[in-house]
Amino acid sequence: MIRILFFLLVVFLLGLGFAWLADRPGDMVVTFNGYEYEVKLITAAVAVTAIVAAIMLLWWLTKSIWNSPYTIARYFRVRQRDRGYQALSTGMIAAGAGDAALARKMNKQAAKLIRSDQEPLINLLDAQASLLEGDHEAARGKFEAMLDDPEMRLLGLRGLYLEAERLGHREAARHYASRAADVAPQLGWASESTLEEKVERGDWDGALKIVETQKSTRQVDAAAANRRRAVLLTAKAMSVLDTDLPTAKQAGIEADRLAPGFAPAALVAARALFRQDDIRKGSKILEAAWRAEPHPEIADLYIRARPADAALDRLARAQRLQSLKQNNPESSLAVARAALDAGEYKIACDAVEAAIRMRPTESAYLLLADIEEAETGDQGKVRQLLGKATRAPRDPAWVADGFVSQRWAPASPVTGKVDAFEWRAPVERLGQMIESDEEIAATVRPAIEAPEKAEAVEEVEVIRPLPPDASEKPAEATRPAEAREPASNPPETAVTDAVAEEKWQSPRLPDDPGVQEEEASEQSQSRFRLF
Repeated sequence: MIRILFFLLVVFLLGLGFAWLADRPGDMVVTFNGYEYEVKLITAAVAVTAIVAAIMLLWWLTKSIWNSPYTIARYFRVRQRDRGYQALSTGMIAAGAGDAALARKMNKQAAKLIRSDQEPLINLLDAQASLLEGDHEAARGKFEAMLDDPEMRLLGLRGLYLEAERLGHREAARHYASRAADVAPQLGWASESTLEEKVERGDWDGALKIVETQKSTRQVDAAAANRRRAVLLTAKAMSVLDTDLPTAKQAGIEADRLAPGFAPAALVAARALFRQDDIRKGSKILEAAWRAEPHPEIADLYIRARPADAALDRLARAQRLQSLKQNNPESSLAVARAALDAGEYKIACDAVEAAIRMRPTESAYLLLADIEEAETGDQGKVRQLLGKATRAPRDPAWVADGFVSQRWAPASPVTGKVDAFEWRAPVERLGQMIESDEEIAATVRPAIEAPEKAEAVEEVEVIRPLPPDASEKPAEATRPAEAREPASNPPETAVTDAVAEEKWQSPRLPDDPGVQEEEASEQSQSRFRLF
């Protein structure tokens, strides 16, 4: 468009110039070789312009003829390159779709039309085709060859990393990820794998630097970065708690500030403060964490903050926690444990029963069994409570990737993922419903009342059938229906069998009407069969 406008502007200026000369007549005299030539000024201007245009046209024609071999070769070369890129594009699409045969075919065609040193994607298509064909050794060789090319180095490291992960060689995978992170820290997969490696080795300072890099390159948002920093600082404080108390205190307090309510951070910060006899500040940290999310370890550390406290003092501290978070099962259990230690069995029993009403768990029934044994020593009641504990849902624990641990850790022992542990109930054993006293009584009542119902039935004299030659058959037909029942099936046995059958049958849900026999038979007859 700009060229067209420039051309029109030149034509306009030339026309304007010729019009200006035409309005001003004049002659031009040229003397050459003893001859004198006289022409009009406008004619001379047109002649000069025509001569210049002819020279330019002749120069363009000569140049075109001179460069025609190169132009023709470049045309075919561009055409070949376009065909190569079209084959390369088709091959990449086929590789993404999982078509190994088409990907290999397009790779060979692209390699013939385009040189691999000019287009590195041909090497990538070759490696992808090898992976689709199942030739992982050849693919790894191609990825290793990419390491020599600065443009393809990161791609080769990525391919080798994925292959090492596929084979389960975690150390090799993290080695390739570390090399990639050194070259390009903005790569998420490389920084994440390097972070897991440093956490596994206990290099907390190096891990914190990686988190800062992730935050600066916007791989993670600010909230996620603060959470990771809190996890790493908590792990650092736990590792140096026994050797470097000031560092542990500083790291723990900073972790608690970055993630308020994070129980491990509050615990390690409070432990460091308690060891420095700063009971007041450590208790405040635990109270704040308890308000956010009650945790049994927080309650235990808070109640035993002063080792010299008496049992009643510990009970008072437990009740203080309960006032901070009322109507919570963990608060009630903390009071129950402290009351059991203090010998206040009534308070302990009331607290643990309140916890069971809110959330019946295994530890609650075990604690209730301990209270019953300490107060009354009734072994029958204790065994009953222990039986309920075995059927109760499991207590919350630290769970990561199916691994259950009683202690928190900064990374999963299964996958190495950072901040993988969650405080929740394990899912490998589903919690069963605990029967209430009314449900137990309703289940047992028919078996207890059966003999009473059997005693209420009047005894009926069983009349033996007459011999075949007797003529009193009509009298037998007039007997009551009770008398015609066989003597081998008395009422007691019938009731007992019904109770036993009801006992062994699986309980039916309240909203499940069951399947009628006719519907079941029709369903079985109309079922589709393949053969």
